[in-house]
Amino acid sequence: MIVLLLKSVHGLPSRRAGNLLRRAAPLTPAAGRGLADVKGKIIAIRREDQSVWERRAPLSPTNVRKLVRAGAKVLVQPSNRRAYPMQAYANAGAVIQEDIGEAPVIVGVKQVPIDFLLPNKTYCFFSHTIKAQEANMPLLDAILDKNIRLIDYEKMMDANGQRTVAFGKYAGVAGMINILHGLGLRLLALGHHTPFMHIGPAHNYRNSGMARQAVRDAGYEISLGMMPKSIGPLTFVFTGTGNVSQGAQEIFQDLPHEYVPPDMLQKVANHGATNKIYACEVSRRDHLVRINGGAFDAREYDDHPSRYISVFSKKIAPYASVIINGIYWAPNSPKLITIPDAKVLLRSAQSHLPWVQTSTGSPPLPHRLLAICDISADPGGSIEFMNECTTIDTPFCVYDAEQHKDTKSFRGPGVLVCSIDNMPTQLPREATDFFGDLLLPHVFDVLQSDATKPFSEQKFTSVVEGAVITSNGRLTKNFEYIQDLRNQRSGFSLESCDESSDKPGFDEFFFYRFAKHRVMGDYDENTKRVLLLGAGYVSAPVVEYLTRSNDIVVSVASALRDEADNLARRFPRTEPVLLNVTERPDLLKELVAKADVVVSLLPYGLHPVVAEQCIASKTNMVTASYLSDGMKALHGAAVDAGITVVNEVGLDPGIDHLLAMECFEEVHQGGGKVESFVSYCGGLPAPECSDNPLRYRFSWSPRGALLNTIGAARYLKDGQIVEIPPGGALLERTEKLDFLPGFAFEGFANRDSLAYVDHYGIGEARTVFRGTIRYADYSDHVLGLIKLGLISMEQHPCLHPGGPDITWRQLVCNLLGITDHNIFYDNLKNQLFEKVGRNEHRLKAIEDLGLLSEEMIVKHGNPIDTISQYLSKRLSFGPTDRDLVVLRHEVGILWPDQRRELRGINLVCYGQSSSDGYSAMARTVGYPAAIATKMLLDGEIQRKGMVLPFLQDIYRPMLKRLKAEGITAEEKSLWI
Repeated sequence: MIVLLLKSVHGLPSRRAGNLLRRAAPLTPAAGRGLADVKGKIIAIRREDQSVWERRAPLSPTNVRKLVRAGAKVLVQPSNRRAYPMQAYANAGAVIQEDIGEAPVIVGVKQVPIDFLLPNKTYCFFSHTIKAQEANMPLLDAILDKNIRLIDYEKMMDANGQRTVAFGKYAGVAGMINILHGLGLRLLALGHHTPFMHIGPAHNYRNSGMARQAVRDAGYEISLGMMPKSIGPLTFVFTGTGNVSQGAQEIFQDLPHEYVPPDMLQKVANHGATNKIYACEVSRRDHLVRINGGAFDAREYDDHPSRYISVFSKKIAPYASVIINGIYWAPNSPKLITIPDAKVLLRSAQSHLPWVQTSTGSPPLPHRLLAICDISADPGGSIEFMNECTTIDTPFCVYDAEQHKDTKSFRGPGVLVCSIDNMPTQLPREATDFFGDLLLPHVFDVLQSDATKPFSEQKFTSVVEGAVITSNGRLTKNFEYIQDLRNQRSGFSLESCDESSDKPGFDEFFFYRFAKHRVMGDYDENTKRVLLLGAGYVSAPVVEYLTRSNDIVVSVASALRDEADNLARRFPRTEPVLLNVTERPDLLKELVAKADVVVSLLPYGLHPVVAEQCIASKTNMVTASYLSDGMKALHGAAVDAGITVVNEVGLDPGIDHLLAMECFEEVHQGGGKVESFVSYCGGLPAPECSDNPLRYRFSWSPRGALLNTIGAARYLKDGQIVEIPPGGALLERTEKLDFLPGFAFEGFANRDSLAYVDHYGIGEARTVFRGTIRYADYSDHVLGLIKLGLISMEQHPCLHPGGPDITWRQLVCNLLGITDHNIFYDNLKNQLFEKVGRNEHRLKAIEDLGLLSEEMIVKHGNPIDTISQYLSKRLSFGPTDRDLVVLRHEVGILWPDQRRELRGINLVCYGQSSSDGYSAMARTVGYPAAIATKMLLDGEIQRKGMVLPFLQDIYRPMLKRLKAEGITAEEKSLWI
């Protein structure tokens, strides 16, 4: 009688039950082969020379013994590096010899050096050529030249598309041991001794059993409460449910643990116990969401991954301490964590770690996410910022939010990453046993191969046949696409594919291939083509609106590959283009020439560059920005070219114009006069998200908003022109706004209001004022920054990027003229108090913003660019934050019967969080720009040159269509 004892582990997923029973089954030849078929056959095991750490072999001595007993001759090249000694293979019946030319079939693990390839042989190894990896193309060429039949283990798959031969389990085992070792070192560097310190790297152990004992010992200490409370609950997230994830979880389960589903992860991350570790296994359906709604469909996702987006970075990653990534990533599938996602996850956010008690003296963690073990080791793949693998020699690096990488220290901000691409070789004997047992049944089939005979005459099983990459000097039918990719790569420059790398990888090439060869080229002559420049936060509503029409295709061009790629995945008939406008004018020219309309959402200074190309190509254009002097200068050229360039169709400028013109038209048609026009507009965080010293958040660079605070302004008041000089004076003329009493608003003048007297056709008005809305105290606190000298465009020697490192406290001392940076803190505050006008609120705002801290500065040459980069991180919108847009017009009207009306027009629009939908700013800028673009495509706007939305045939239909998008204003009047 056989008795099976199954140990119950609290919270272990039920699907693991089968895995606990899965053990080595009797090894038999592949279907259709008998043991007699290998009699007299010869196979060779070559030595591994791709890495000094490579100690694996494709077959173990036990596997060799079975082949020898079946009548095969096995040659083994001598190697003292191999984990199994040569004598073990000799004892199993192998022939140990250097010359393996006698064998028609040669097996190994990793790539074979070109000079060691023998012609007219069948080779089996991991070639890393199936993605047309550039580094291995010389190897592929040599294989073709030498008439080698290449069988790649990576493509040995069953009828369900599952790999049958892989080291995956031991990649997971080794990866988990490594990351626990690294986690101990990382936490120690952050000031916390933990039981993980007693776990070594995987290759330090004779086998995984010894490593598991070290993990169990650490687990025992954890169960006794020996984890520092300041670290809080630890959560491990495992992506995938395959062999890699299962191998990692086998090691993890030697710790005291509890499994939780994804929807419980946030709760245990904040309120869980510290004498156990929490685990969450994430499958595809847990984080992949269908763009157009509906349930996750695995078959559909496999066939059409572009129909899905991943919410992993929003729903799961924010609550993970350690991520164990074991999923294969294809170039056209959603990423788990993009570079922008990483910037959010890795921002300093102690407030997100509720268990931290700084009063105990324990140093706080920089952020929740401590470590990532990317076992998939796919640079630029599902963990996008992981742009190169680590090695066994240097197994760890620390990435920070700005993609700086430190391989020498475990200190500093960022996340610890382990991404060794040959992890199984750290446990070489067990990995060899595991892999060899999987491979052996197929070896009986592979031994029938004769590379000198036509591939069509070979009778392989489907598993082996599907893994044959080359045969008879050419790529087999299933892999002819490799040559297509190579041809396309050589047909154009890849210099712009990845500005951070000298050699672009496959992902960059794959992306650029679509940009160059598919953009606006696969559609019929009735298709309308839009080129959208910029893929930032307001771009999605533009694309979404335009692609509702089946006859419109949108090409999204961005200097950031992930931004354009993400938009292209979300919407139909949308294609990404990798483009830096200033560096690739040739590509810009080509794309503009193919478009019917160009929409520029780039910084306003680049609009003239784009407009010049549009004029040259006679292509219409739309921008949401103010009509700048540079654009005005191109009016005549645009008229001569017969094109229309629509400007100021966003929010402010944009919707404010539309609502004003609608009101003015009604007044003038009724015989009335506009005596006064006062307008305020602002994009703000929703009230519940405004809890910071500036009462403000940024979803884009703060530079423009900060520059406006030191700009000049002009307006008309009671018939007199009021001019405010630059330098911050306009913030000293802030007005309290009470048109919505529930909000604490203030406002200040915005730019030159006088220009709009003629534009609006209200020459009779005695007051014309356009202003900006902010929450109360914004102006006063920014004034403190101005007085300190932080809102300055002047180059500062302390902020030179090549100069010595400097902290914010040191910079403030320098701005105050203090030479002793170690000045007593209270004395520093006293001098700062004097500098900012003896204003305690300004002083506290500067302190609360962290500008007196010892945090190192990322220097950008001058104060405003430096603090803009800092505030863009510190005051950014979080994944659950939402914004608010408020627009207010007050129109004083004199009617023919001498009655006076004070008409208030209010537009209030709340946004959704980034994890739920569009922000208010994205909707109110993106939709007007999209509507104007559609009007141009449909021929509704005929005026040529630089056009503003002050015409009835523009603002009337735009307002009507904005109403259909839920963007409407309310009016209330007071009669005098």
